[in-house]
Amino acid sequence: MTNPAPPSALGRALAPNLFDLAALALVVGALVTVVYGVNQTNVPLTVLDATPISLDPSHLPEYALRTVLRMLAAMVASLVFTFVYATLAAKSRRAEMVLVPILDILQSVPILGFLTFTVVFFMNLFPGRVLGAELASVFAIFTSQAWNMAFSMYQSLRSVPKDLDEASQSFHLSWWRRFWRLDVPFAMPGLVWNAMMSMSGGWFFVVASEAITVGDTTVTLPGVGAYVATAIKEQNLPAVGYAVLSMLAVIIMYDQLLFRPIVAWADKFRFEQTASAEAPTSWLLDLFRQTRFLRTFGAAVADAVEATTRFRLPLPDFSKLKFRLNVSSKTIDAVWIAIIFIGAAWVGWRVVDYVFSTLSWSDVGTAVVDGFYTLIRVVVLIALASLVWVPIGVWIGLRPSIAEKIQPLAQFLAAFPANILFPAAVVLIIHFKLNPEIWLSPLMILGTQWYILFNVIAGASAFPSDLKEAAGSFHLTGWKWWRYVILPGIFPYYITGAITASGGSWNASIVAEVASWGDEKLTATGLGSYIAAATDAGDFHRVVLGIVVMSAFVTLFNRLLWRPLYAFAESRLRLG
Repeated sequence: MTNPAPPSALGRALAPNLFDLAALALVVGALVTVVYGVNQTNVPLTVLDATPISLDPSHLPEYALRTVLRMLAAMVASLVFTFVYATLAAKSRRAEMVLVPILDILQSVPILGFLTFTVVFFMNLFPGRVLGAELASVFAIFTSQAWNMAFSMYQSLRSVPKDLDEASQSFHLSWWRRFWRLDVPFAMPGLVWNAMMSMSGGWFFVVASEAITVGDTTVTLPGVGAYVATAIKEQNLPAVGYAVLSMLAVIIMYDQLLFRPIVAWADKFRFEQTASAEAPTSWLLDLFRQTRFLRTFGAAVADAVEATTRFRLPLPDFSKLKFRLNVSSKTIDAVWIAIIFIGAAWVGWRVVDYVFSTLSWSDVGTAVVDGFYTLIRVVVLIALASLVWVPIGVWIGLRPSIAEKIQPLAQFLAAFPANILFPAAVVLIIHFKLNPEIWLSPLMILGTQWYILFNVIAGASAFPSDLKEAAGSFHLTGWKWWRYVILPGIFPYYITGAITASGGSWNASIVAEVASWGDEKLTATGLGSYIAAATDAGDFHRVVLGIVVMSAFVTLFNRLLWRPLYAFAESRLRLG
């Protein structure tokens, strides 16, 4: 039994120092900010109409605060979703048969598709209050964050080294303790980088989530996204510049105050047998480590959290039920597949019945042809982005000191909404008489190519130092080093990034295939412009048809290309 600390030692441990005061100021400031933001959600909805978005730059700090709070709320929801959803998909073969295809479909459903059917729902939950509109906005941002993080953790859980898995079994860890002591720590490096990417990628959809227009329903929430939408509508270039500067300031702040400390803290979870030559650092993490009272308080909280991981939460033992019923595993699988098939058939019949109540097969043909146009754009853009960002991501990830410097820049580039570049794209295309079918296409990849870069950086950062040293001792250089060392090491991470970038590009096609600047409007043929036009017209039948066709394209693409590559990475390229 541990003897309690003497009163004098305990008093010294609890006595605050100067570092405590500095850290406490940051904590109190964060709490006050959160409380202010929460209070703003409880005002009547009429306040939004009484105080329209102002392009005066003095309002940008408040708008930025409101936007960041929505994104952080969506991030918390995404983490909870990721822990539950990805774990079920990775640990249960039968759950995986349902959850992974659903995740493919959810990733392919465009954000306008979610907004079309969720705005009214959330508004009715809190009628006459801003909170309903805030929840709709948070949910829309959640849909731009959660799928990427879930794919990342699913990939990590399926790639846990066999020796670590055997060690957890030899220690007889319960499923709950194994989850917190093995699964989450092993997935942490990749999950942190994907959380950063999701946070940055959420900026791409902030414009759509804060300036919501679905049919006759229009809601504009105070935020940077609504500010950008208003500036573009009024063709106010200085206001667009102010929005970009405010985004840069916000990204630097949450990089320094949130993500850099997490990256430095998560470095201890890297899987390797030798010490890393360089480790990421954070001035904020160093500040908290030098505190006295907060460190003691934090240790007590950590001990309490650690105690909860020792709970032995029972899981239902279905093997005994199977024994009593004398049913084979193959029979259970057959019944389960039949249930899935019947459920999918019922949902499909309901969708078909709804769509064909007003549309015909010619409308379906139009949507499918438009889908092939968008598919060609996605394939070409993902290939080009991979050729550019895989070598750059490896170079950055293998150099932590470089990664620290580039991290804020990469987050800013990832967060930079392509919507802001639409005016320049429209002006250039019209001025040089370019073909919109070709030159609007790059706008699709602007916000999603970073999924590839961030995942490759995460893979290279997590690459074991002992394997790098082994490659050096065997004098592997050039193409042999790429082929036999680093590409196999980062391949699972790359697949995660490519899947998300592919799905994100389909999603982005809705805003990228239709670009406008004031009264000038350019449209490229594709499924994105099809859904955007149907949404603007309030034509829910064509919106549903477009979403179904897009989901079918993305799901088939994932099943025929990405899933086989996922299986190859899991069976042939896992560590240990």
